Amino acid sequence: MRTSSSNRPTIAVTMGDPSGIGPEVTVKALASLKREKLADFFVIGDAGVLDKVKRRLGSKLDIPLVDMSNVSGNNFSYGRSSAAMGRASMEYLDMAVEILNAGAADGLVTAPVNKGSVHKAGFSDFTGHTEYLAEKSGTKDFAMMFVGGDFKITLVTRHIALKDVSRALTARNISTAIRLTDKALKRWFSIKHPRIGISGLNPHAGEGGLFGCEEANVIIPAMKSLARRVKGMSGPFPPDAIFYHLLKKRFDAVISMYHDQALIPFKTLYFDTGVNLTLGLPFVRTSPDHGTAFDIAGSMKANPSSMVEAMKLAARLAAKRS
Repeated sequence: MRTSSSNRPTIAVTMGDPSGIGPEVTVKALASLKREKLADFFVIGDAGVLDKVKRRLGSKLDIPLVDMSNVSGNNFSYGRSSAAMGRASMEYLDMAVEILNAGAADGLVTAPVNKGSVHKAGFSDFTGHTEYLAEKSGTKDFAMMFVGGDFKITLVTRHIALKDVSRALTARNISTAIRLTDKALKRWFSIKHPRIGISGLNPHAGEGGLFGCEEANVIIPAMKSLARRVKGMSGPFPPDAIFYHLLKKRFDAVISMYHDQALIPFKTLYFDTGVNLTLGLPFVRTSPDHGTAFDIAGSMKANPSSMVEAMKLAARLAAKRS
């Protein structure tokens, strides 16, 4: 594990889209965590934007910064999608990957980017931080886990249309999500014998094929392929009941088949404090569970709670790396 002279992990933080709430929640979160000394945080971003935020907040916080100097004050405005801001966002991310690959940081926290702005900047294949970081780090098997309190949910499919979910479910990507979740629960959350609940896709988990066959044809075969390696999994369970059992701590984590199946219950409970954790990368990566919030960007009213939790989790997990 690479640590600073303070013997704390070193965590890079990308400030996200300059026009969104990323810079604001980054400053607020760092101020909130200053006394806790969980890690040595440094920001990758633009000094002018961060200084603007600090002035508006009345903050004199000293922020260690890799200044990319890539935001023109003449063209800057809050709450607007633009190619320039999308390009700046990706430059922060690319710099973070360089730093991580060089072993100069133990983990990464990413403030939100705007996919529309990133696409305008020419990154037409960009679907999110998770996939981009996996590609840049040469990671083949990865998954997205959401963490809030004792709630942990891993997605099998991510940002795709609902009509495409059934076709995208394969025994391989289901088994990958299960395997990575089992490993993370043991390594990062110190759960020796994880209990993992597997959600079905269809109402009543298919009701024996009456409401769909994905459970019998794909999900159960994936589970059987891991039976010797992952002892604590069970299911598939009806999606409308499995999260109740997670809430009652009958599982340590749930494997969910698609985005909204997981995020509706998760955000209902942890809208302000939920964290996105990427599994499978060669480094720790977390992010707040919200977007750029262009509608309130610049108002200095953004809630930093999710960013605070993302930084806390990154620091805690990076300290466990061997």
